[in-house]
Amino acid sequence: MTENRYDVIVVGARCAGSPTAMLLARAGYRVLAVDRATFPSDTISTHLVHPPGVAALRRWGLLDRLKATGCPPIDTYMFDFGPFAITGSPGTEGAPVAYGPRRTVLDKLLVDAATEAGAEVREGFTVSDVVIDDGRVVGVRGHGRNGALVTERARVVVGADGWRSRVARSVRPYQYHDKPRLLCGYYTYYSGLEMSGRFETYVRPDRGFAAWATNDDLTLVVGGWPFAEFDANKKDIEGNFLKMLELAPPFAQRIRAAHREDRFVGTAVPNFFRKPFGPGWALVGDAGYNKDFITAQGITDAFRDAQLCATALDEALSGACSFEVAMARYQHTRDQHVLPMYEFTIQLATLEPPPPELAKLLQALHGNTEAMDAFARVNAGVTCPSEFFSHENVERIFAEATHERAS
Repeated sequence: MTENRYDVIVVGARCAGSPTAMLLARAGYRVLAVDRATFPSDTISTHLVHPPGVAALRRWGLLDRLKATGCPPIDTYMFDFGPFAITGSPGTEGAPVAYGPRRTVLDKLLVDAATEAGAEVREGFTVSDVVIDDGRVVGVRGHGRNGALVTERARVVVGADGWRSRVARSVRPYQYHDKPRLLCGYYTYYSGLEMSGRFETYVRPDRGFAAWATNDDLTLVVGGWPFAEFDANKKDIEGNFLKMLELAPPFAQRIRAAHREDRFVGTAVPNFFRKPFGPGWALVGDAGYNKDFITAQGITDAFRDAQLCATALDEALSGACSFEVAMARYQHTRDQHVLPMYEFTIQLATLEPPPPELAKLLQALHGNTEAMDAFARVNAGVTCPSEFFSHENVERIFAEATHERAS
């Protein structure tokens, strides 16, 4: 049998792949990370790193590097429902803010960190095949910029190559909790649109849009409509986008005073979980679990999964426990953590009016600082939706609203 040159090959070197490679390299493993892109380069993204993702960057020693890029912090989340708005703080004392970096900035930072940790990173490398021997993944075959086909072998191949993952297509993992595309979203960048540390979201019938600051004194503005309207609205993306913003006249006025600096970029994504491991392979980030971008959880999810997957692989490769046991724990922990947010996201992505009970709850939140902060933390992925929407918590919020009105 051909000797493995690497312990782990990571396919994809963005927000899930580079941290996975970095963490494994820091643990002393021989790691190869490959990506067809070269860095810095852009990719479709919501950009937002919620406070749990910021906490991961701090834990990995990378937060100061992000701050040094000039990306402004976000300390307030605002949700405008038309008749009223809910404004709260999204973080905790240990991680009080979010950031919205350009992917040209963030991904390059992560790739450099993986290289510094000792991982070999090959940019501009396209994987053409996953090598499978007797039912087990043993490596990848692909080519770099010179076009020469090479085969690299490893004890484990990790697919961190997005929801269209070539690794996943090769191993055909079990897929569950499937939901169709629900929302079609587009975004662009504006200059002269001041955000003052706020993440602003506007919720209207069959429409949702948001804005927050990013690098280079730019503001990301993103919005969407039901996927059923995709074909009709793509004929005039700019016109339909601007018409949507008019549903919040004060915000539309700010947009008219600003200047659009880039083209519109958009997509619609499916929603699913995949079993994230099998003989000789693992999946991390969007390759293993994907949901609509309306809650902007993708980067934070990628960071969390990278930590979980790297820890599990370390346990398996070091012999602390079997691969099956370690990776099953990874899957269980991932699913247990993200399923409530997945269901919350699916509900929001329909862009349907909130059910009457939820509408009453949102109105009861208004003006209650503690409750509004808690709602912001749900959307930031700090607090589990099932905890916030528990019967006990909902009853407490209603009771406090009743007491406030009475006084």
